[in-house]
Amino acid sequence: MKKHELRKLGVPEAAMAEALELCRTAARRGVFDTSQPADYLRGILDDPQAHVDDPVAGRFARALLKNEKPLAAPGSPAPFRVWGEDQIDREAIEQLRTACRLPVSVRGALMPDAHVGYGLPIGGVLATVGAVIPYAVGVDIGCRMKLTVLDIPPVELERKPHRFEQALTACTLFGAGREWQHPRQHAVMDKDWNVSPVTREMKDKAWGQLGTSGGGNHFVEFGIFTAMEKLGGAEASKPYVAILSHSGSRGTGARVCQYYSDLARRLLPRGYEWARFLGWLDLKTQEGQEYWAAMNLMGDYASANHDVIHRDLVAHLGAQVLFQVENHHNFAWLEKHDGVEMVVHRKGATPAAAGVLGVIPGSMADPAYVVRGLGEAASLASAAHGAGRKISRSAAKSKFQWGQWRQFLRERGVRLMSAGLDEVPGVYKNIDEVMQRQRDLVEPVARFEPRIVRMADEGPAED
Repeated sequence: MKKHELRKLGVPEAAMAEALELCRTAARRGVFDTSQPADYLRGILDDPQAHVDDPVAGRFARALLKNEKPLAAPGSPAPFRVWGEDQIDREAIEQLRTACRLPVSVRGALMPDAHVGYGLPIGGVLATVGAVIPYAVGVDIGCRMKLTVLDIPPVELERKPHRFEQALTACTLFGAGREWQHPRQHAVMDKDWNVSPVTREMKDKAWGQLGTSGGGNHFVEFGIFTAMEKLGGAEASKPYVAILSHSGSRGTGARVCQYYSDLARRLLPRGYEWARFLGWLDLKTQEGQEYWAAMNLMGDYASANHDVIHRDLVAHLGAQVLFQVENHHNFAWLEKHDGVEMVVHRKGATPAAAGVLGVIPGSMADPAYVVRGLGEAASLASAAHGAGRKISRSAAKSKFQWGQWRQFLRERGVRLMSAGLDEVPGVYKNIDEVMQRQRDLVEPVARFEPRIVRMADEGPAED
């Protein structure tokens, strides 16, 4: 890739040499094919901490983190509170502290699954007034969870596992840059995609990727759902087969983030160079309104991705839907807190207003929970979005081997169709400990146990 292409992605000048070297090295080693370098780099830009030990990407990731440290953030930060501080790196807390020093920031919170991100930490919640911060929303705009409970008894997962594996093979597609040969149909493509130059340019690409999932921690899986109370048509304490998925707005959402983050950096007032990865857009300006419209479109598009996946799986199985719930966790909402209208950014955090349902997953071998928000004011009505990583992707690849995890998954009754070694259960915090640390934020109302899991085809988990 050329320098102007890297700048368009949001690569800072201070890390440009490392980015160019990475592109040459990665291409030479076959890390990506010629159509996918942008997707590969976006993954590192979104979460550099996860790549610091990678033999190929590590130097670039470290350059990003070094360059991202604040130079001279002035003033006292806006108030913020941390949940599960004993499990969170100091760097993540300092990232939030820096974000709370922005002149537009008024409140903050950090969830117990938090770790270092780019700009705002993953698991970070930041409230601003009159402004939106593209990188505080994140690269995968509208990334979300969706769960669908089916009228199928769990014994079917044991009797006919290949039936469900065939459904996943036919109805899901994973990996950076992947598109369906025959695009899926959904009303989201009838929306106005001219709200920004990026969405206008990317509409055809988005259509090809509709109903697909990315790489990394994105998944679609079947499992056993048990509710603690009646939810829709699902009776309390009665187990059912359910679908759980995690993915977002694909390449188009990433492009929207990079375009408007770059614009926000250029518009930073003099003296705020230390906030170059937290550049904000005034919502009263054309740029701010453009991003806001594009962000909301990407939220609708991410929801449509899940809608298509679940719709196709339900039809393939000939099942009936008893209950559904979904929530997004990379987004900005206009909400009132303390009687003031605020823009609440949740980058890897689940909305948890009083009575609102959401889904918080563990790992491919650990439970996910359907939760009801308790509306805790100090967290800006937010909760964790998952278990949270405790080991970087590159460290996982050097530390773990598939042999040990195949046995572990068999003991847990999990059939893994595909995944990267950097997504094995050992890379994540204990989901029950995370839930324990946010008892004042959400209450569990149902539990989902994974049984058949499909993720990006980065490495087969079975011989």
